Amino acid sequence: MKIAITCVSNSLESKLDQRFGRCSYFAIYDTETRGIEFLPNPNKEAQEGAGPASVQLVASRNVKKIISGEFGIKIKTLLDSLKIQMIVLKQPEKTITEVINMLNN
Repeated sequence: MKIAITCVSNSLESKLDQRFGRCSYFAIYDTETRGIEFLPNPNKEAQEGAGPASVQLVASRNVKKIISGEFGIKIKTLLDSLKIQMIVLKQPEKTITEVINMLNN
């Protein structure tokens, strides 16, 4: 299963980005291969519609779960329709490595 984790930079030591639609990067973690890919978020500076555009971006990578600090109000129904689970993690100090370790345990 692929899981998108919002992050502030493209490294495993990056902190969790609290914003979904305007995060800097998505870390796409594959629970089967344990591989990770960092995807820059082209919607970070969008005037409007950053959330839905970011949903389409991660959905195109076959993501089934998204971990972020917060999600905009327009996102839940869109994610529900795509069968993508939202996980809110209110721990901005967590690194991507720590989040992945939580997923693996």
